[in-house]
Amino acid sequence: MIVEEDMVVTISHAGYIKRNPVSLYRSQRRGGRGKVGMGTKEEDFVERIFIASTHHYLLIFTNRGRVHWLKVYQIPQAGRAAKGKAIVNMINLGPGERLSAILPVREFGEDKYVVMVTKQGTIKKTELAAYSNPRSGGIIAISIENGDELVDVKLTTGKQDIFLATRRGMAIRFREDDVRDMGRTAKGVRGIRLVKDDEVVGVDIPAQNTFVLTVAEKGFGKCTPIEEYRLQSRGGKGTINLKTVPKVGDVSGVLQVAGDEHVMLISNSGKVIRIKVADIPVNHRATQGVKLIDLEPEEKLVGIARTTAESASEDEESGENGDNGAEDNGSE
Repeated sequence: MIVEEDMVVTISHAGYIKRNPVSLYRSQRRGGRGKVGMGTKEEDFVERIFIASTHHYLLIFTNRGRVHWLKVYQIPQAGRAAKGKAIVNMINLGPGERLSAILPVREFGEDKYVVMVTKQGTIKKTELAAYSNPRSGGIIAISIENGDELVDVKLTTGKQDIFLATRRGMAIRFREDDVRDMGRTAKGVRGIRLVKDDEVVGVDIPAQNTFVLTVAEKGFGKCTPIEEYRLQSRGGKGTINLKTVPKVGDVSGVLQVAGDEHVMLISNSGKVIRIKVADIPVNHRATQGVKLIDLEPEEKLVGIARTTAESASEDEESGENGDNGAEDNGSE
């Protein structure tokens, strides 16, 4: 009985979600300022925005390896500038369970795969169709061993490459064909061989003519052409992605970028700073990068996330410019 209608679904970094009809975002002339699509608190920002029908699903994966379903029509419809509702209040999470990834799915076709990667370097590939039967309490997507947890989930065609990056500055790129298709409750296979005290911090599906943006705990970062990461066999130690010397610190996060985006740098004190990818130098794979942001002595970068044009519009409307400090600090 739900009318099928295209919706703009907006998700913030802090996990707030809402939907609005596409018609709410009226067409504007080129060069306009646009509209703010979501109100966010100062330390939050719009991380994902996509168009989906009211009949489509969101697959919500948790760090404990479970997946929950949410129909788009179940997402609350809020005003254009409202922040929406916390996703954690819409699904049943266990103690210590939190969100790891969200996949919008239009249909559960046989030519699509779900690729999951854990902190300890395990990778698993399962047909998307295996997750086509929703249950109210969610189901197991991957069996997680004690001390491990799900880092990220990607939707693939089965014929792509996989890129994994670790906290100690290593990275590996291998063909998706190297990972056989497994059942829904399987544990997976080794994606990368980790040294002691290392863990996976980033997962991506490489595309041509893109860059790997790597940031480290002490505010350093760099962009590296994806072509510098040669194809290897699954399960190896990988190659150096960033030299994690004491001045730089460990890797906080990686992100595949095209060069024209804005990204958010997130510190452990709750500070969030927006920076243009175009202002970050392109360096070779095994370099330290340059300082992107000045941090307090006890402060560390803990993550990086892509932001949408909506967050930039919000800064403009509030009279703020989040770029200046980051650009000045990155001129070293």
